Order: sequence, then structure tokens, then C-alpha cells
Amino acid sequence: MDGNGTAWDTQPDDEDLRLVNALRVGDEVAFASLIDRHYDAMLRVARLHVATREAAEDVVQETFLGVIKGIDRFEARSSFRTWMFRILVNQAKTRGERERRTQPFSSLEGELDADAPAIGPDRFRSEGRWAGFWCAPPSAEHLPEACVLAAEAGDRLAAAIDALPPAQRTVMTLRDVEGFSAAEVCSLLDLTQGNQRVLLHRARSKARASLEQYLGERVEA
Repeated sequence: MDGNGTAWDTQPDDEDLRLVNALRVGDEVAFASLIDRHYDAMLRVARLHVATREAAEDVVQETFLGVIKGIDRFEARSSFRTWMFRILVNQAKTRGERERRTQPFSSLEGELDADAPAIGPDRFRSEGRWAGFWCAPPSAEHLPEACVLAAEAGDRLAAAIDALPPAQRTVMTLRDVEGFSAAEVCSLLDLTQGNQRVLLHRARSKARASLEQYLGERVEA
């Protein structure tokens, strides 16, 4: 959606259409390729909404079944990936709601308004292809054992993402871990462009603050 609530999304390309046609005629090679390409990412996204890995695996399996059963209803109004992940998110949210009561993405005011950024907006690029990304990475000068520290920093960053409020964690995972576009995320989660941007900035700010704190502790140690 755009800032006025109008639906917007990425469009299918020729590869999407070839894949859809193959799935419609029962091409097992195409289906196996689809699983190989997307299974891990789908598992990570499903895990954002359910309590256990086993539940996430069930959601992914249900999604692939849903894709096959519903492939004739794919109308090319979005990219195939967006359509498939929308099925996944709906399945995962339904499963998660059975496990516990969760806050819907349509009720994000608390995370958008009460949650101030951990880092000022001047620390992020404002224009161009990399808008929203850090102007410069956290400094790790003079830190020993670079490879070990890189692994530790990665663990710290993963923990920081896990600790984010649900909406921020989901948006950041989709955008920065899974590589979804802003358009795809807005479509998947029924967000306006503005809300998606604010949630992503909040999440990136907190993740950077956590990483900078960690690097500062290592320098002082």
C-alpha cells in the first residue's frame, strides 16, 4: 500500500509465469526447485509467528500444499514469491493465534508512536539505492581476533533482532535478512509505505545500537 492506503505490489516477471505454468501441469522438477529455493527462508519467516521450529515446519508444509492446490487461482496481480509468502504468513499467523494471543499487524500504533529510535536518523543514508542503511558500519578498529569477533558480533546482532517487538522484528527480518522489497513487505503484512519505513528504521536503529554497544565493550576489555 502507499501512504493513502492504496494497494501496491511488485509484478510477476517471465520466470514467475514459467514457474506457474510448470506447477499447473504438475511438473515435479519445478516443485522440487521451488522447495529448494525457498524452504529455509519460509521456515525463518514462519518461525516469527509460531512458538517452535516444529510448528514452523508444519506451516511451511501446509503452505506448499496450499500453493499446489491454489495455483490455478494465481492471477498475476503480484509476484509469485509475494503470493506464496502471503499464504505462508496467513498460515503462520493462524497457527500462532491458536498457540497464543498475538497482536495483529493492523494494530501497530504502540510500536510506531511510543517507541523512539535508538539512533538518530542522521546515522542512516537518506537517498539513493541504499536509503535507510547505515552511513558507515560500526567501528571495529583495534579489535583483535577479527574472525572470532565477527562471529560473536553476528550472534549479538541476531539476538538483538530476536529481542525486537514483533512487528519490527518481522519487518527487519523480511527486508534485511530475506531480501524482500518494501513493496513486498507492505503487501505481505498489510502495511502502508510509511508504517513499513518507520518500523524498519526503529528496528535497524536498535540493532545498530546493540552492535555498537558490543563493539565498545570489546574495545574497553
